[in-house]
Amino acid sequence: MKRTIAIVAGGDTSEFEVSLRSAQGIYSFIDKEKYTLYIVEMHGTDWHVQLPDGTTTPVDRNDFSFRLGDTKVTFDFAYITIHGTPGEDGRLQGYFDMMHIPYSCCGVLAAALTYDKFACNQYLNKFGVSIADSLMLRRGQEISDEAVIEKIGLPCFIKPNLGGSSFGVTKVKTQEQIQPAIAKAFEEAPEVMVEAFMPGTEITCGCYKTKDKSVVFPITEVVTHNEYFDYDAKYNGQVDEITPARIPDELRDRVQKLTSAIYDILGASGIIRIDYIITEGGKVNLLEVNTTPGMTATSFIPQQVRAAGLDIKDVMTDIIENRF
Repeated sequence: MKRTIAIVAGGDTSEFEVSLRSAQGIYSFIDKEKYTLYIVEMHGTDWHVQLPDGTTTPVDRNDFSFRLGDTKVTFDFAYITIHGTPGEDGRLQGYFDMMHIPYSCCGVLAAALTYDKFACNQYLNKFGVSIADSLMLRRGQEISDEAVIEKIGLPCFIKPNLGGSSFGVTKVKTQEQIQPAIAKAFEEAPEVMVEAFMPGTEITCGCYKTKDKSVVFPITEVVTHNEYFDYDAKYNGQVDEITPARIPDELRDRVQKLTSAIYDILGASGIIRIDYIITEGGKVNLLEVNTTPGMTATSFIPQQVRAAGLDIKDVMTDIIENRF
């Protein structure tokens, strides 16, 4: 009997539409001979299932089920592809834990930690992972332009500490840009991160592990056409994504080994993707850890799966079956 899979998308942040695109990608990747698939769209307390005839029906949040005619449908597994809250920050993971429904990604602690960029980077730094100098502001806190320049320097990045897809991010080059950039970031999240600029080569590396295998994908080099890897670069093609990356084999091996180590340090599950900057001398610096990475047909992970000579359907099956 085929298992019934919920591909859970949407969420409560600016990444809502990006998440829906990832859901369509995952729907196309999962083997429909093995699984029955439904996309579950969430926005606030509006949870509904997209039905094959184009209509929708509400989800009963008491047991994560829905009605299909006279039949009550329950889910055997949830593939979480919400970028942002509540799917990337541990909240939905806690719900599924209480419902005893296995899911695709990290548990509550790892999800909450990686969603908080500042906390995650500081935590991993204690394990010897190199990071940029940074500071964090909570809503209501202020910092002077002079303090930013003294502690972090210019240029720097000012961005929401929570969230992704480059919403609310500013590359700040002058003192006059600092306060407007902080205000812009606070529009996206209640915490703001001020992070030193690191000149170098941006790369990203995906990884997943199951009970009997560890897979680290080929590395992608990210060459943006813009000032930095912003929304247009990510989603509107203003970037060159080169897989495998044009880096020495020794550096490739170090990045892949570090990616695997970070996976284990965090106690990650499912597919994660870790972004780095390679600075002078081949120094590997962590940017951030993504525990629900984008999964459209052109996203980094599908690219890396293809470069590894793997079938994305097999990878999806690995992720699902590993939780049973």
